[in-house]
Amino acid sequence: MTDQNPVFIPGPTNMPDRLRRAIQVQTQDHRAPDFVNTFAPVLEGTKKVFGTTEGKVVTFPASGTGGWEAAVCNTLSPGDKVLVGRYGVFSHRWIDLCQRHGLDVQIVDCAWGEGAPAARFEEILSADKGHQIRAVLTTHNETATGVRSDIAAVRRAMDAASHPAMLFVDCVSSLASMPFEFDGWGVDIAVSGSQKGFMLPTGMAILGVSPKAIAAMETARLPRTFFDFRDMMKANATGAFPYTPPLQLIYGLRESLDMLFEEGLENVYARHHRLAEGVRRAVDAWGLKLVAKSPDLYSDTVSAIYVPEGFDSNALTDHAYRAYKVSFGIGLGQMNGKAFRIGHLGSLTDVMVLSGLATVEMAMADLNYPITLGSGVAAAQDYFRHSNALALKSAA
Repeated sequence: MTDQNPVFIPGPTNMPDRLRRAIQVQTQDHRAPDFVNTFAPVLEGTKKVFGTTEGKVVTFPASGTGGWEAAVCNTLSPGDKVLVGRYGVFSHRWIDLCQRHGLDVQIVDCAWGEGAPAARFEEILSADKGHQIRAVLTTHNETATGVRSDIAAVRRAMDAASHPAMLFVDCVSSLASMPFEFDGWGVDIAVSGSQKGFMLPTGMAILGVSPKAIAAMETARLPRTFFDFRDMMKANATGAFPYTPPLQLIYGLRESLDMLFEEGLENVYARHHRLAEGVRRAVDAWGLKLVAKSPDLYSDTVSAIYVPEGFDSNALTDHAYRAYKVSFGIGLGQMNGKAFRIGHLGSLTDVMVLSGLATVEMAMADLNYPITLGSGVAAAQDYFRHSNALALKSAA
């Protein structure tokens, strides 16, 4: 029965039974004439989650990393210059991928716990009089540090510099959980995946692509075959795929979209904020600190939490799993051994989050952390009780 415990890692997330049933379908012919009736509405529905009417959605059988590669290789050429802020493991992986593709990467290093350096971007772009920088790459939600960056501020910086660079955004751990405004923020490519806010297994990279990025395909000279937007978009136009699609995930995404729209995207975002705030109240009651440096940077999908000096965060997550069969996120990169992470996204409720907080409290007490058992749970309970009472009152 222990496999029924929820996970509190920032992805893959808990899968609702409704989605598990949706992907348990018999093999079907993806070249049958009626497949378009399944696939086309999925692409159209996903556009609503990205917040775009102008862009197109493309999917690939891959993780988010495959989506990053597709973004780069479809729009850039060897030697092209890109601008990237490094403020966590996943923003660093953008850099590594670009360097491996032979791009000229200008890196702005930031302290972990900070977000995308919009002001510094504006300075650099303003100084780039010859417009050598072809793209600005940002991570909307840095999963390693629990930091949400202000993508609108990055766009304002680019506009203030009157720079024509494209804007690429990793929204793997934010899409379908926090507001995302593809058109409103002037995003050119947004990269996400099936395994987080969409509550599905890993295996589908999901991208939003602007008309500007589509136009850039005509001059891009990085090689691509499997990840070629042109092949995918040409096939998608008739409801097809250029190769064998992940049919079960497509059926799952269709059901996931139904669930998101039934709840209402604004309600989905409000739920994630409420769950995140409950976790933050618990962290404060424990006397611990978030890695994110200020409230405006707090993520609504994952909280990275420093352990006290002299404690090992890996020992804590290992003990929680061995003793209670519940998974929490380990510290990544510079946070390894220093911080653990609580994922609070996807298929979660107040009650499920309380169970996670109670579990990690027990694990901390077992390891003699300087906390009062029950303090974090009580703080989250108090917040959930009052926030739910206000919600019921406003709905009456």
